[in-house]
Amino acid sequence: MAAAINTPTPEIGTTDQTDDEHDKKCIFCKIVKGEMGTELLHDGSLLTDETVSCFRDIHPGAPHHYLDVPRKYVGNCKSLGKEHVPLVEKLVETGKEILQKNNVTDLNGVRFGFHWPPFCSVTHPHLHVLAPVSQMGFMSRVVYRLNLYWFITLLQKLNSMS
Repeated sequence: MAAAINTPTPEIGTTDQTDDEHDKKCIFCKIVKGEMGTELLHDGSLLTDETVSCFRDIHPGAPHHYLDVPRKYVGNCKSLGKEHVPLVEKLVETGKEILQKNNVTDLNGVRFGFHWPPFCSVTHPHLHVLAPVSQMGFMSRVVYRLNLYWFITLLQKLNSMS
């Protein structure tokens, strides 16, 4: 009983990472590990590049709404620094590949971005890929609106990393 009293409790917001750099409680870590039954549109574990996975958003804001995620847990999008620029570039590259596989060729009608904490429901960094923007509904245009503090574009994030 004394051991339980003297055992420190985890701080709010700490992770429960395993040895393979996944957070046991993170839903996106569970998805990329194949524990949730979610269809992976791009599964880095099957490729020579094991950095990124992609799957459909469960609440799509556009006809094509994908989430590109790092396979390893690295905190939230605020945690991404200069050393993560190649990872963010790979997230974008993967998003473009998935769009092309789904016959979306006009990249002018695509929105790439991150929800800025605390305005994200999952802290694992995830790049939203939405297309075509012209077919987004009213609420999606609010939730994924450019140049506001809750949703930052890819360019804004890359600029903050350099």
